[in-house]
This record gives sequence, C-alpha cells and structure tokens, in this order.
Amino acid sequence: MTSRHSASWPGRGLAVPLVVLAAVAGALVAAPSAQAANSSSTGRSPIPASAFKASPGLTSSTVTIGNVSTEALGLFTGSIVGTKAYAAYVNSQGGINGRKLVVSAQDDQFTGEKNKQLTQSAVQNDFAFVGSFSLEDSFGESLIAQHPGFPDVSTTLDPALAQLPNSYSANPTGKGWPTGPVNYFARKYPNQIKHTAVLASTYGSALAIWEKEKPTLLRAGYKISYFATVPITQTDFTQNVVAMRNARVQLIFIDQLPQNYAGALLKALTQQNFHPKLVIGTAAYSNELVPSAGGPAATNGSNLEMPNALFLGEDAGAIPAVGTFLKWVQHVSPGFKADYYTLAGWANAQLFAQALRGAGKNPTQGSLQQQLRKITSFNASGLLAPSNPAAGLPSTCYLIAKIVNGKFVRSDDPPVNGPTKGYRCDGGYLVPNK
Repeated sequence: MTSRHSASWPGRGLAVPLVVLAAVAGALVAAPSAQAANSSSTGRSPIPASAFKASPGLTSSTVTIGNVSTEALGLFTGSIVGTKAYAAYVNSQGGINGRKLVVSAQDDQFTGEKNKQLTQSAVQNDFAFVGSFSLEDSFGESLIAQHPGFPDVSTTLDPALAQLPNSYSANPTGKGWPTGPVNYFARKYPNQIKHTAVLASTYGSALAIWEKEKPTLLRAGYKISYFATVPITQTDFTQNVVAMRNARVQLIFIDQLPQNYAGALLKALTQQNFHPKLVIGTAAYSNELVPSAGGPAATNGSNLEMPNALFLGEDAGAIPAVGTFLKWVQHVSPGFKADYYTLAGWANAQLFAQALRGAGKNPTQGSLQQQLRKITSFNASGLLAPSNPAAGLPSTCYLIAKIVNGKFVRSDDPPVNGPTKGYRCDGGYLVPNK
C-alpha cells in the first residue's frame, strides 16, 4: 500500500571547511586498534573486518553508487539530479583515483516495500548509497543495519537509520536542535514569540524532528499558541489562518515545511489580510515560492533561517561553488529548477567523493568508512555551514535572509570573506532530555 504523508525538511545541519585527506596507495586494511580508535572518537561501533574485503560495484574504471529516492509527486527528484550532477562534475575532471562515478538511481514510488526491495539490491550490487532521500527509508533501515559494512552517505529521514554506525551525511540530523536561529528570532521579536504558531508535517519522522525543535523554542521563551499538522493533500490553509488569528498568533514558524505548503500558507495569509511575522527554512527556499504565494507583495518581509548558502544564485558572486552547482545541475537535467533536495544530493556526493579519494586506488567499503570517520568538518566548498559528518553532528551555524521585492537577500550575516564564511555561529546545540 502506498503511504500518504507530507514531505518536510529533515533537519538543519549541512556543512563547512573542506578537510583535505591524503590519498593512500594500495588497499587500506585497518588493524583492530585503528578501528577501535575510529569508533571511540566518533561514537560509532567498529567497522566489520569483512568490509575491508568488500568492494561491490567497483571495476578498474568505474564505481557504481546506489540512490533510492522518492520521486512520486515530484517530491525528491532533486536528490537524484544533485547526485548525478556532482558525479558528472567530478567525472569531467577525471573521476576519483582514475574511476568514474556511475549513479544507479531508483524511485521507490513512495512505497515501503519498493524501498526495501531496492535497498536490498543496492546492498548486494553497489559500492555505497549516495544522496538518497526517501520518505520510506525506514523500510530499508533494517537491511542497512544488517549490513554494517555497507556505507550510506545520504540525508536520512528515519531517526533509527540516522543513528546506524554505517550512516553518514553531509547534513546530519543529530539528536537535538541548534539554538542559534531560535535565539536570534527571540531577540528580534521578543513580544511576538509569546504568541507563536507552528505547522509541521503529519509524517512520523517530521514529528520526531519537531519534538527535538520544540524544547529549544520553549527554552528560548517561545509560547506555542497554535500547533497543527499538515497532510500531503492539503492545498488550502484558510482554516489554519483563521484559527491562528483567533489564537492571536503574532509569529509563525514553518521552518520545516517545503515551498508548496509555505506558498499556499502565504497566499491564505494575504487573502485573510493577516500578517504575523513569518519564519521559513531551507525547504521553502525555492524559485517557485514567490509566484506560488501570489507574488512579491505576499512574501515581502518573510524571514529565512538556513544552514546553507543562497544556492539559487544570489551568492554566486561570493561563493564560486554556487555557480558550479547550478551549471552541472543544468548539464545533467536541462531546465530543472534546483531546490534543497538537489543541494542535499550534491553535498552527499561530494562528501562521498572526498572519502573515496582518501581511500586510495584500491578502495573497499571498509576503507571508505575509515575515511568518512575522519571528516569532522565539511562544507561542500562553502555551500553549507560547518557540520561534523564523522560524529553525526549538525551545524550550529546559520544565515539569515529576507524576501525583499520578491528576491532572497542576506539580511543580518557576517561577510562571506570573513572567518565564518558568511554564517552566524553564535549558538549552541540542545539535546532534549528523555
């Protein structure tokens, strides 16, 4: 049976300064002490010895990586496009240690059994998962757990999958929530936060994320006057807007909702002539947001908090990687409009490529994981704020932007050429008490 849930951004972390790893000639075989050191420093269990002999999907000239994403309803096609775009980019430069990256991308069609079936095939035939993004990844989780030598370098929506020792991400979700953006808006809108509304997806993983974000808001002094979940079929937010006005809401936090829902909400707010402060996030940062909301007048003044650069092009002059990203997205999929999921695919592919390069000319799944456990700071060449993929810790840095005359602009950030590369790094990280 096909699931019917709402998509959401799975968390904030996405990441910073590139760690340069030395290429090691020959196969890397870890001694037990080296494996133990890796596990103790990252909080992960040891890499199984069998992984240092396993290299499915590897030939003398290619390495095949799997990607299982949800393309139904147009949800996460971007994750496949982004993964293929980075593969094409790195292949244009000769590949990794003489091998070209081949992306075997599959659509799980928004069904759990299909996800499990495709995951089984990838575990058997591919060198690693790279850039997957699926609402049904919990169905494949048991298979990845049963094969701890198989590396999964993806954005994970299922909390159990994210905590597996062989799960790595350019934007790890972690066990808590960064405090920086929450505190920023508490300082900016000290009165409005006492009357806050939150909309979240009905999907289980999205609600789990909300349970991590909620304590951070409450500790910063926010009072939740209105909370509602959004099913995937919802296109009209009039009833929500009326209910929020009745609850005297003054600030709306929808930093987890994608562009289509954010746009529909903004349209309803305009129609009801109700204009509280609004905070949106990366999932809604899209070229489609302003037109879907009804034009610039409906969006002007909206706030964004994001752990990534303005990758749609606004930051291209200051961050060369933005132009590279957009160029290769168009190369593999002409006319495609990049979104956060595209960036996630690109960033995870870059993280994988960095580790593969460090694994040497004869890599195994074990030596790849060894290298992944060394990458404690990663930023996709400036596209992301700094995170720690090795330890699974998201970034605590972020940028603030606004929509001004229908355009996304940085509004209160340090210079891109400064020590924090244009990100605000003034917050911490709160892990909720169990």
